[in-house]
Amino acid sequence: MSILMIQGTTSDAGKSMLVTALCRSLARRGISVAPFKPQNMALNSAVTIDGGEIGRAQALQAQAAGIQPHTDMNPVLLKPSSDTGAQIIIHGHAVGNMDARAYHCYKSTAREAVIESCQRLQQQYDVVLVEGAGSPAEINLRENDIANMGFAQMVNCPVLLVADINRGGVFAHLVGTLALLSEAEQARVKGLVINRFRGDLALLQSGIDWLEEKTARPVTGVLPFLPDLHLEGEDSLARSDGRAAVDAPLNVVVPALPRLSNHTDFDPLRLHPQVNLRFINRGEAIPAADLVILPGSKSVCADLSWLREQGWEEFIQRHLRYGGKLLGICGGFQMLGQSIHDPEGIEGSGDDCRALGLLDMTTKLIAGKQLRNVQGHLSLDGSVVHGYEIHSGISSGAALENPAIDLNGKTDGALSMDAQVMGTYLHGLFESTPACNALLGWAGLKNIKTADYSQRCKDDIDRITDAVEQHLDMAAIDSLLGLETCAETGT
Repeated sequence: MSILMIQGTTSDAGKSMLVTALCRSLARRGISVAPFKPQNMALNSAVTIDGGEIGRAQALQAQAAGIQPHTDMNPVLLKPSSDTGAQIIIHGHAVGNMDARAYHCYKSTAREAVIESCQRLQQQYDVVLVEGAGSPAEINLRENDIANMGFAQMVNCPVLLVADINRGGVFAHLVGTLALLSEAEQARVKGLVINRFRGDLALLQSGIDWLEEKTARPVTGVLPFLPDLHLEGEDSLARSDGRAAVDAPLNVVVPALPRLSNHTDFDPLRLHPQVNLRFINRGEAIPAADLVILPGSKSVCADLSWLREQGWEEFIQRHLRYGGKLLGICGGFQMLGQSIHDPEGIEGSGDDCRALGLLDMTTKLIAGKQLRNVQGHLSLDGSVVHGYEIHSGISSGAALENPAIDLNGKTDGALSMDAQVMGTYLHGLFESTPACNALLGWAGLKNIKTADYSQRCKDDIDRITDAVEQHLDMAAIDSLLGLETCAETGT
C-alpha cells in the first residue's frame, strides 16, 4: 500500500482536479486506488453507498477511480451554517453543530475518525491519494491539524504542492508556502506542480529553473489551462473558466443564498447550450426569467430572511402572475410552503419562520437526516429521474397529494394545481437527460437539444487525465508511490 498527498498553496489551486486525474490514471493501469480527504469544509455533498454523506469532490474522485464513494473517503465533513459555526459530520453522519472554538476542542475525536478511515482504505487499496484542504501555511490552524501537514506527518507520506498560475503570483505562492512550513514539513514536499498555464512553455522555463534552484525541489509538472473543462465544484460557486452568459432561448435565475448548498444541481443547466443560467448575488437587480429556482440551503430560515431583504418575495409573486415557472429544491422546496418549524434548533435558534405560502404544506426540522440515492419518474410526463436526498426536514400537507416525483411506489415533492410551482427534495434531478428535457419543456423551452451531462462529466475526467499524463512527470509519481517495481516487472 502506498499513499501520496496533494496540497495546494490556496483554495482552488487544483488539488481536487489533480487527485481526480491521478485516480483515473492509476485505474487505467489496473492499480486499485481510493481518494481520501481527511477534513473537508463544503456545502456540496454526496450520498455514499454506505448511507452517509461526503464532499462531492471525493465522490467524483471515486468515480474516476472506478469505485463506489464511501464515507471513509471523507471522514470529517464540516458544513458551515453561519460565519462562525458548522454542522460536524463524522463518518457520514451529523454529530452536532459547533462553533470554531468548540470544534478545536473536538479535534482529538475527529483525528481518531481520520486515522480509522485511512487505515481501512490502506487495507483495501494499493494506493490512497490524499487531498489537502485550503493551504498548509495557515499559521492559525496549524495546532492539531488533521487536514494538511498534520495528517501527512501522522501517516508519514510524501506531498506534492500545487499552485495556480492563472491567478498570478505563482512563484510567491510556492516559495512563500514552503517558507511558512517547519523544516520537518518542508522535507515532506517532494515536488511542485504549476496548474492552469497558458501560452508557450519555453517562456516559463527561466522561472521553472529559478524555482527549482530556490526551493531545491523539482517542478514535477506544468499542467495546461483547459478551457471549458467541467469538474464538479467542491464548495464555492464555480469560477467561469471560459463559458460566459449565453444568448439562449431559456433564461433561468437562481438566488445565490448565503448558505446555498449543492450548487452542483445547476451544472447541467449552466452547461446546456439553450439555457442562460444566472446566479443573482446580494444587491444585484433580478432580471426577468422563464424559470426561477430556489436552491438548497444549509440554513433555510436565515436564507428566507435574506431572500425577503433582497426583494425576491415580491419578484416571485410578479414572476408567477406573468406566467413564469418556479422550482424549489430541498431547502428551496421547504421555502415554498406555509411555515418551517425548528423546535430542536437544528438550523438555528429553534424559532418558527413564515415561508412563501405558495404550496399548502408545512415543514418540521428534526434530528437525523434523510440520506439516500433514489430513482423514479417525473409526474410531468413519466420521464426517468435519479438523484439523492440530503435533508433534515419532514414536510406535510395537502400539496403533497399532487407529488412532483414517483419514487417507485413512494412520492416526493409537490406540483401546484396550475402546474406553475414545483418542489422536490431531490438533488441532481437535472443530471438525467430525460428529466432535464422534461423540466426544460415545462419551463417553456421549445425544440430541446438533448445534452448528455453524465457523458460530459466522464469525458472531462478523461480529458484532464490525458493532460496530466502528458504534462506531469508520471515516473516521479510512480517513484513517490513505490510503483517502480510494479512498472518494471509488470506485477
